[in-house]
Formats: sequence, C-alpha cells, structure tokens
Amino acid sequence: MGSAVEQLAKNANWGALAKATELKQRLMFVLGALLVYRLGTYIPVPGIDPNVWNEIFTQKGGGILDMFNMFSGGALQRMTIFALNIMPYISASIIMQLGTAMSPKLEALKKEGERGRMKINQYTRYFTVILAAIQAYGLSVGLESMQGTHGPAVLDPGIFFRVSTVITIVGGTVFLMWLGEQITSRGVGNGISLIIFAGIVAELPRAIASTLELGRQGQFSFIELLTLTLMVVAVIFFIVFIERAQRRVVVQYPKRQQAGRMMGGESNHIPLKMNTSGVIPPIFASSLLLLPLTIVGFTGATGGDFTAAVAQFLQHGQPAYMFLYGGLIVFFAFFYTAIVFNPEENAEMLRKYGGFIPGIRPGKNTADYLDYVLTRITTIGAGYLVIICLLPEFLIAKYAMPFYFGGTSLLIVVSVTMDTVAQIHSHLIAHQYEGLIKKANLRGRRG
Repeated sequence: MGSAVEQLAKNANWGALAKATELKQRLMFVLGALLVYRLGTYIPVPGIDPNVWNEIFTQKGGGILDMFNMFSGGALQRMTIFALNIMPYISASIIMQLGTAMSPKLEALKKEGERGRMKINQYTRYFTVILAAIQAYGLSVGLESMQGTHGPAVLDPGIFFRVSTVITIVGGTVFLMWLGEQITSRGVGNGISLIIFAGIVAELPRAIASTLELGRQGQFSFIELLTLTLMVVAVIFFIVFIERAQRRVVVQYPKRQQAGRMMGGESNHIPLKMNTSGVIPPIFASSLLLLPLTIVGFTGATGGDFTAAVAQFLQHGQPAYMFLYGGLIVFFAFFYTAIVFNPEENAEMLRKYGGFIPGIRPGKNTADYLDYVLTRITTIGAGYLVIICLLPEFLIAKYAMPFYFGGTSLLIVVSVTMDTVAQIHSHLIAHQYEGLIKKANLRGRRG
C-alpha cells in the first residue's frame, strides 16, 4: 500500500489539475472569496476623514499599528470595515486553546469528539464578537481624540459615531470569520491563514516600492539593497528547510496470527515537526511588547510617564526589546507545543493499538521518551524562530524597513504557501485514486 501511495505521489502532476473538476471548483471558490476580502479592505468606516487619519497613522507608525496593518493588508491604514481583520478570532482561538489545557470542563468537552469540537468552536465565535467589540470601541474612542494638521480625524464625534463604528467593524470581523470557515470547508487550505496571507502578499508591491524609494533617497546604498534581497531569499530557504524538517520516531507493531495467517509486524513512525508551534509565538510576543508603544502614541503621554518610559525601552533595536522579544518567543514556543502535542495521550494510543518504540517500554517510559525528544526539537525550533524574527528587526530599526520584510510576515507567507500546495497535491493524488478505482470497477464488470 505504501509503495502504491509513493508511486501515485510521483505520478501526480499539475497537468492533472485540468481533469480534477472538484479541485478546480475549490480553487475558484478560494480566489473568489479572497477577492471579496480585498474589496472589503477598501470600504471605509463612516464618519472618518481619510486624509487626516492617513496623516495621523503615518506619524504614529512604528508600533503595534504597523504590525496590525500588515496583518490586515493595509485595511487599518485606510480605516475600513476590515480594520481589525481576523485578529480577534485568532486571539479568541488561542485563548480557548489555552483554556482547554487549563480548564477540566473544556478539556472534557474537547474529548467528546465532533460534538465537543463544535461546542468549543461556538464559544470561540462568541468570544470573538466580545473581543472585536471591545477593540472596536477602544478604536472609536481613540479616533475621536486624534487631531491632524487639517482638523480632527472624526467628522462628527459622539455616541452615534461610536455605536456605528463598533457595529461596522464587528460586522466586518464576523464576516471574515465566516468567510475563513467557508474557505476551509469549501476551498483548499486553512481559510484564516489564507486571509492573512492574502493581506500580506497584496501589500508586498507597495512595500517593495517604498524600500526602493528609500534607496533612491540615499538611505542605503545599492550594495546594502542587494544584501537585503539576498538575505530575504536566504531567510525564505531557511524557513522552508526547517518547516519541512521532522524527527521521525520509529514505532513497531508486533506480528499477530489471524485466520491462520501471520498479520502485522509493520514498522511506522511518529512525525514530530521541528517547529510545532508555527507562527503563534512571534504573533503573541509582538502583541505584548508593542502594546505600551501604541498606548503612548494614542494617549500622547509625556516622557515622565511610566508607560512612556517603558515604551522607550521597547523601541525597535533596543537591547531590552530584543531580549524580551526573544524570551517571549521561546516561552510561547514551548507553551503552545505542550498544548498541541501531549506525550501521555500519544503513549496511551500506542499501547492501545499494540505499538511500541524499539528499546522503550510501553506506558510511562514511552511518554517520557516522547517528551524528551519533543523538548530537544522544540529547543531547536524556538531558536529558529528567534533567529528568523530578530534578524529582520535589526534592519527595521536601522533602515526603517517595512514590516512586510519582517520574520513574522515571511514565516506566514512561506508556511501558508507550503501548506496550501501540499493540500492541492493531496487532492490530485486522491483524484488519481478515484480514477484507478473507477477503471478497476469497469474491468471487473467486463470480466
């Protein structure tokens, strides 16, 4: 069976896409959904002067605003209905996953199977609406207090503006949440990841143009620009290498006599990814560290204020920022990996089906061994995330490079691309399987 799958994988090619009608429909649905998303990033929130807001955003850039603007595909800078993008849903999902690991009730609900998963998803949706409403209200209040050189950012401040802004932005977030779920179920790939991916990729041409403009203005030389390009390519290759890297733990199944024949005796493996936590650690670490900087920008606090003093230490390129950023990435890498992969549960599943790791006793010894291996590869994965995310931070701080060339954005783009291509490849292999089965049935009927 394994050799047949390998042969199909070798024979699967992109030319088979023309015959895979269902896959073409799924791809067209994804493209249509992402087109709707991009159109929504240009529908402005009512009651805001776009020129004044663009001026204010340019002045207050450099903190969490730039990072969120990157994730929203420029929607925050244009202050549109998708200004918060899908970030409240991501925050709610991660918090629910953390709650599942710490709450016995949620953990029991998770073990109920499909019914429990649907219940947790429903809680996540409710929590998304709450988070989006809180963030949208804070955004509306902050907008009312902002003044540009040509007047206030809000044309008619008051309770009506706040209510309409909250309804508009929360509605946009809920729509994107629904759109992401539709892409996942009716398209190809993870819908939420593809929405963020589309936002980053759509703004890349503008980021490249602004970088070339910096070079034209003499902020850095042609050699430095060439070095930056080579570094981006090297980072992409490094991300691909690590994201594909696995530690395969060999699992052996004993031979059994069944119906007078010897069955089993097969060897398999547990694939442990080098970077199990994905892009979660950099996103959480960035959000926590850049929050004080944004508070100062919105409130206009003075240098003597405690928040302003903290923000001064958390500026890009500062040693304190780099140290805390790297430390938080390592912490979240280990924390999230512990939630995603449970050595005790996997050891119990192996014991239940008669599998064992050669040289390791089943049960607690297997769980300890899996935990030992996972800790070692997570250490390498966390170090990889720190290198990928901190190296571009120096360039952003020194040359005022756009966030689109940061480690987090490159990590998202490359990871989502690899995952989507892998799923398309799986659909092509499944389509070839269906074709072989149909041919076998036709030959059986003729015979």
